[in-house]
Amino acid sequence: MLSKREKKLIAEIWEKLTPVAEDIGSDALLRMFASFPGTKTYFSHLDISARSTHLLSHGKKIVLAIAEGAKDISQLTVTLAPLQTLHAYQLRIDPSNFKLFSHCMLVTLACHMGDDFTPVAHAAMDKYLSAFAAVLAEKYR
Repeated sequence: MLSKREKKLIAEIWEKLTPVAEDIGSDALLRMFASFPGTKTYFSHLDISARSTHLLSHGKKIVLAIAEGAKDISQLTVTLAPLQTLHAYQLRIDPSNFKLFSHCMLVTLACHMGDDFTPVAHAAMDKYLSAFAAVLAEKYR
């Protein structure tokens, strides 16, 4: 699915973005909530307003998980196993939300990275985030 070059590019991008994980993650979440309001239902007990502590914290967790997975994409299923269980059995998140979030993350990356988000980077990241979402959804089958 991903070439060695694409895997390297993805790992480099997430390594650069880790220091701004809160900003990237919270922006992607806000985009998802605005574009797909039904996704807010899973966060009804939290303050999900812009720059809130809850939003920044959860956004950072998401970005760090994505960055961790990017370090060794061939081991994505192993890396995400705890998150698969959490989201499927404890939180019971609708797995279609993972795809929605992936789309919002692509838009966020384009905004934050500007010219560095080349067509090649975009295509590689789209493949990676699709794989990430698919792996998270595996426990639902």
